[in-house]
Amino acid sequence: MTAHHVNHRIRAKADADALSAAELASRLGVAFELHTLTVESGPNLEARARAARYGVLPRGVMTGHTADDQAETVLLNLIRGAGADGLAAMTPGHRRPILALRRSETHELCAELGVQPLHDETNDSPSFRRNRVRDELLPLAGQIAERDIAPILARTATILRAEGAFLDGLASAIDPSDAKAVAAADPVLARRALRRWLTVDGYPPDAAAIERVRAVASGEHVACELPGGVRVERSHQRLRIVASSG
Repeated sequence: MTAHHVNHRIRAKADADALSAAELASRLGVAFELHTLTVESGPNLEARARAARYGVLPRGVMTGHTADDQAETVLLNLIRGAGADGLAAMTPGHRRPILALRRSETHELCAELGVQPLHDETNDSPSFRRNRVRDELLPLAGQIAERDIAPILARTATILRAEGAFLDGLASAIDPSDAKAVAAADPVLARRALRRWLTVDGYPPDAAAIERVRAVASGEHVACELPGGVRVERSHQRLRIVASSG
């Protein structure tokens, strides 16, 4: 086992936290690798830091996301306007081995092991949307519901993930490059077939882009632009992805 720590050099305590992570790895008797990055401040800092982090971590790396992180992700995707796939949130598996644990349980385990958890002070800043969901939206929703809603949100994600997998199985029968097949298919399945076809590096196009492609497939337009500098064109009842001329 190898422990990986990414120092984004964003926080004042970042170097000290990296040293603490190395000391803990040594205490546990596991190998340690430090990745030091420079992420400039500015818009979309969280997204850019995440992309940079996964860019240096090895494939298949395991993360410490918990059930509380899952609940936050469901709400974040909801307010972004995500569909069912977004509300399915993170997929459980070997890459997220503690996704079923609550954050409080991880702190209890650290206490039993005599490990002092490090505190990321950026988690206190209301300038990051996830922090406001964690500190404001989740507690308020819990007060309104008069119960802890984190398990409810995580369970909802599980249900939507299973339903999504079922629909994906049906959508796999559709050739997304066949304009006639896409136009004739049930819209729910057509959207899924197109989303899978147009997903790049794990990032699917937004709902508006999918609808533009469906309009091309049905003959309303001969082509449409998509994010990322590409476009979809129709010719002889076939759809193809090409580089945008703009």
